[in-house]
Amino acid sequence: MEQRRTRRFKLQLPLSITRSGAERVTLAGLTSNISSSGVMFTTETEPDLGGPIEYVINLNHEGPQAVSIRCMGKVLRADRIAPASESAGTNFLIAATLERYEFVRERAAAAQ
Repeated sequence: MEQRRTRRFKLQLPLSITRSGAERVTLAGLTSNISSSGVMFTTETEPDLGGPIEYVINLNHEGPQAVSIRCMGKVLRADRIAPASESAGTNFLIAATLERYEFVRERAAAAQ
C-alpha cells in the first residue's frame, strides 16, 4: 500500500499557469488533487521538468468577491495522457510542489 506524507484531496478546480520556467505564460488547467505540499493538474502544454512554476487556483469565482490562491513551486513530473476524443488535443498530467502561496481576493466585475 502506498503511503503519502500528506493527505490528498480530490478537487477539480480551475487553474491557470502564469509562469513556467523563466517564461511568463497564460495556460489553463484543471486540478485533480491537492495536498499541503503539492498539486496534480492537467494542461495542454508540458512545462519544464524541475523548473519553477507559478500557478493560480480559483477557489471561488462566483459571488461578490472571487478568491484564488497564487502558488509557487517546481514541476516534479509531467505525463502525457491520451485525449478523451479524437477532436481533443493532447493533455499532460502535471505534478508540482506547493512551496509558497498567497491568497488573492479580487472584486467581481459586477461589483465594480
